Amino acid sequence: METTNKNTGMWWLGFLVSTAALIAAIYLHWEYLTMIIPFVCTSFVKALDII
Repeated sequence: METTNKNTGMWWLGFLVSTAALIAAIYLHWEYLTMIIPFVCTSFVKALDII
């Protein structure tokens, strides 16, 4: 069985950027805060290669 090297660097970058945006939205009391949460969760799961 052959293993492939999966590049997850872009997903980690997306996770870090979306997490920073979420923290900024919490700090600034942005009313559309919940729009960022799916990006945080999806990019984290893809970076860990769960899905």
